[in-house]
Amino acid sequence: MKKLSVLIAVAVLASALTASAQSKLASVDMKKLFNNYYKTKSAQVVMDKEKSDLVKELKDMAADLEKLRTEYKQLLDQANDQAISGDEREKRKAAAGDKARDLNKQQVGFEQYQRQAEARLGDKSQRMTAALVKEIQDAVNSKAKAGGYTAVLDTAAVSASGTPTVIYCDPAIDITTDVLNQLQAGAPIDVVKPAGSLLNIRTNAP
Repeated sequence: MKKLSVLIAVAVLASALTASAQSKLASVDMKKLFNNYYKTKSAQVVMDKEKSDLVKELKDMAADLEKLRTEYKQLLDQANDQAISGDEREKRKAAAGDKARDLNKQQVGFEQYQRQAEARLGDKSQRMTAALVKEIQDAVNSKAKAGGYTAVLDTAAVSASGTPTVIYCDPAIDITTDVLNQLQAGAPIDVVKPAGSLLNIRTNAP
């Protein structure tokens, strides 16, 4: 029985080694592909512009709010000014109440608009990132099939704890440059530099 177990173990090991010998592996750096893809830079320009426009719009809205606060404070001070008549103070007090309601309404509207605008911007960034990653993955798949590779490892992938999922990979099987050349085909000359940081990629994403 013991001899049979040994024979079975040897057979399983031999089968695993045979399967391994028939495998053809490659590796890519998905983060490098993403950051250097010309469409990533183009998307970054779009997102930077939209972010800049939103910041300016929010600053203008904040300035309007500050103006309302100043007007409210002035009316409140006038409502308590003993140098003016009682009737006039009552008018200023009523005006201050109206201004306070306007201020509160505009403050709530500003905060709501800011949350919604930032959420829309973040959602757009995620959708653009997902689309770019899909294009890159398709390019990797195409190159892998053309090269007859059994599997392609992402050397930039990290685990949930932040440690690399691929400890070592022979540089000789790296096809990052080949895939990048394929992605950059037809790219404008002035958009082949690495992209910024607004668009993000999780290298361990499916």
